[in-house]
Amino acid sequence: MIETSELDLVTLPAEAARVRLVVVDMDGTLLNHEAQVSPRALAAIAAAEQAGVHFVIATGRRHSYAMRVLRPLELTPENVMITSNGAVVRTMDARLIETTHLPISTAKWLLDHMSEYRNAMVLTFDRVGADGDDARGALVVEELEDLHRSIGKWMAANEPYIEFMRPMEQALEADPPIQMMICGTVERMRRAEARLLEDARVVAVGRPSGPETEVQLARTEYPERDLSIVDILPAGCSKGAAVLRFAASQGVKPEEMMAIGDNWNDLSMLEVVGFPVVMENAPEDFLAVARERGWMVGPKHTEDGVARVVEGVLARLA
Repeated sequence: MIETSELDLVTLPAEAARVRLVVVDMDGTLLNHEAQVSPRALAAIAAAEQAGVHFVIATGRRHSYAMRVLRPLELTPENVMITSNGAVVRTMDARLIETTHLPISTAKWLLDHMSEYRNAMVLTFDRVGADGDDARGALVVEELEDLHRSIGKWMAANEPYIEFMRPMEQALEADPPIQMMICGTVERMRRAEARLLEDARVVAVGRPSGPETEVQLARTEYPERDLSIVDILPAGCSKGAAVLRFAASQGVKPEEMMAIGDNWNDLSMLEVVGFPVVMENAPEDFLAVARERGWMVGPKHTEDGVARVVEGVLARLA
């Protein structure tokens, strides 16, 4: 395990010279405390790409919501972004590479199975237009009060895309969703996750799946806000699976990849790369996993952690 808190670049082992792809989470990782990408991070990313390193963003955000932050940065249109925790892969200019849907029958079963959590639930559809923006109905909710209480800023920012529909099953008459999301306090969401995992059709991301598996879960926790998000994804869907497929299409091997993340929904991508990096601002139980596995712990997102780690890669490439 390597830890650093200095404001210079992070010193990486010599093996980092073989890194050909860097995949980075957004919230709590690439984005600073103002939810922006710093000039230093932008410069490091540009320099890495000039050196021949692929740069991929992997986020739990939808493509449209991620681009609210990324569009002004004028990243290369060919840059690839994995969104909705692996359900959708697009280029920055919104060209679709792949998408995975939750079967309508599975979504209907989940709405019934998780009926006590419907007031905290959001259905997500892939309705991105050619301009990279969503249409209204990309997000469907049945109740508003609990969601406004737990994720009020997110609800306000996404108001143009939210459609209120009761019952939510009506939204499933046309298109299958790409995921479902349940939001609330950490304690309530842990109960929701436990409820989901009672059924053999549901597995946590990173766990072995079988022929009966229909759903994989990804959990994100923000203990300081007493907020947790449980993403309900199609079977086989994760950041890790998506980045492995993209890397293979580029001829990049897992041992030539670095992943940088800060939360439980990043676990799958950290597990499949040769150089996993966990941000120092990660939840304590996630940091404990990183330390137990001997993963690198990099500087906090408020300390330009991504920039300093990528600069460390560049130093080894020089």
